[in-house]
Amino acid sequence: MKLNKKSKDNYITYAIVMVAYLIFQILSATGNLSSHMTGLLVPMTYYAVIAVALNLCVGILGELSIGHCGFMCIGAFSSAFFSKLTENVLAWPIRFFLAFVIGIAFAALFGFLIGIPVLRLKGDYLAIVTLAFGEIIKNVINAFYIGVDGNGVHFSMKNSMELNMEPDGNLIINGAMGITGTPHNSNFTIGIIVLLLSLFVVQNLINSRDGRAIMAVRDNYIAAEATGINVTRYKMMAFVLSAAIAGAAGVLFSHNITTLTASSQYFGYNASIMILVYVVLGGIGNIRGSVIAACVLYLLPELLRGFSTYRMLIYSIVLIVMMIVNWSPRVIEKREKLAAKIGFGSRKKIAR
Repeated sequence: MKLNKKSKDNYITYAIVMVAYLIFQILSATGNLSSHMTGLLVPMTYYAVIAVALNLCVGILGELSIGHCGFMCIGAFSSAFFSKLTENVLAWPIRFFLAFVIGIAFAALFGFLIGIPVLRLKGDYLAIVTLAFGEIIKNVINAFYIGVDGNGVHFSMKNSMELNMEPDGNLIINGAMGITGTPHNSNFTIGIIVLLLSLFVVQNLINSRDGRAIMAVRDNYIAAEATGINVTRYKMMAFVLSAAIAGAAGVLFSHNITTLTASSQYFGYNASIMILVYVVLGGIGNIRGSVIAACVLYLLPELLRGFSTYRMLIYSIVLIVMMIVNWSPRVIEKREKLAAKIGFGSRKKIAR
């Protein structure tokens, strides 16, 4: 059976992820991968997942969002809360699966609620509002004190003393100190599975009728509306799906650390910009490029640690080279000619 170009392109993406997974697994099994580098594999996967989510919003929908760390934060805390609540009730595979469902569902719900007013804006205004949303979510969660005892769930936004729990009560969310002792269920294999599922969903959406409608809205809002495309529906579809995938990244994140806090280090402005950098350097609208850029740029500072003083200089040079390779017209032309010779055909950009 002869595959068309789009299917072939999708399978190449899946193959790259699987080959990378096998290489890291072999290196880890043979002892050629340090324990520190092994610990970076799960974070690498959830940053790749959220890069895919953001590229769906920025590259395919054409809306600049800087608040996806807020959706990741919602997915992380909602799933971690459920896992802590049912830690001694459900077996870990069932609990972890349900935690994923809850994290994705809550992130999608907030994506829908935020999308109603936000998607009326465009450009810089949308970026500012989504950035504000991310900061609001982070600060609101830091004010939550939630505990559970025999009388049910207790909630306060002042301090843990206001909960008035029984002596045997369990404090789950402790304000700015977050959630301590989340079950450590995430691993590299699960991260790769989530990444592959995210790629499958996004790439199939892009190649579907709905995906073409979304890109038509991105390219020309007025022309799309004139042809009968429900602009609001398709913008909301892409934004909610993007938020849900970011929530899945949050579930991986929350089940990979000992203490989950809504800190600026993980969910703040700098983290959002870092993910946007992954998307831009990988190629806006290029889903495979986002995954590669996220993995390379996340691991590179650690791989260059031996260069000491020159580490960040080399990192900066790599950023410049990646930008030239992805956006220079001459380099793109040569790359497409090379791809045509190999047999993959010319690679057409779907970004604006």
